[in-house]
Amino acid sequence: MSFGAIEAQLLRRAERGVYDFDDALYSGYPGGIISRARHIDLVWRRSVQTADVVIAGSEVLASHAAAFASNVVVIPSCVEPEDYVVKTSYAVGAIPRVVWLGSPSTEQQLALVRGTLLALNKECGLRLTVISSGNQSLGELDAMIDRVQWTADGFADVVASADVGIMPLYDNEWTRGKCAYKLLQYAAVGLPIVGSAVGANVSVLSQLGGIAASSTDDWREGLASVLRVSDSTRQELGSRARIGVIEHFSYRSWACRWRAATGL
Repeated sequence: MSFGAIEAQLLRRAERGVYDFDDALYSGYPGGIISRARHIDLVWRRSVQTADVVIAGSEVLASHAAAFASNVVVIPSCVEPEDYVVKTSYAVGAIPRVVWLGSPSTEQQLALVRGTLLALNKECGLRLTVISSGNQSLGELDAMIDRVQWTADGFADVVASADVGIMPLYDNEWTRGKCAYKLLQYAAVGLPIVGSAVGANVSVLSQLGGIAASSTDDWREGLASVLRVSDSTRQELGSRARIGVIEHFSYRSWACRWRAATGL
């Protein structure tokens, strides 16, 4: 382990040392090994202190970096909208479908909305598509889950086949540093979105016309409302989300600031 020494050396030797981060590395990963978490924090701290420019993926991350660096620039996580399949049909089929996209390590966040999803499954047959490389049991949710292995050239088609995309997050220091990337991916497809009102999710949902949920009732009403509105209204929600991504979270929209920050 370098404990940040190698990273700091590379940044010092660079003509312009730029450090870019989009996770709450200063907090360690919840449930991780304490020694490993401290190592990650130390590497992050030394990198931030040494860099000429620090690029943070959100205001929350930037506020932590500003305690150790004088030149911190906020550039949010971005997507390339043209790389995504665009949803065309907004009619809810015989089986309403919610989609969640992520990694095996973050599937635990789905427990936050387990009761809501199970209730809607009982009421209207709702099913949950989980796009992930994982295969762990999610308990009671297993009965209503359809798992799809993530592939770079196939996940967007699966997202586009759903009726709404979700990003539940427990509220802790790690999740408050998340940069809402799942929401951006759903929105790039043109999918209506519902997410927890945590960290960058709050501003992203506002800019993309999504629904921010702070309670179980919010989640239930948010998902039910997307499913019960007219097809044209769902299409408006999806279109607004995609337009918002193009205007506020595409690489093109932040290219000038990126070039200024990096000196390229």
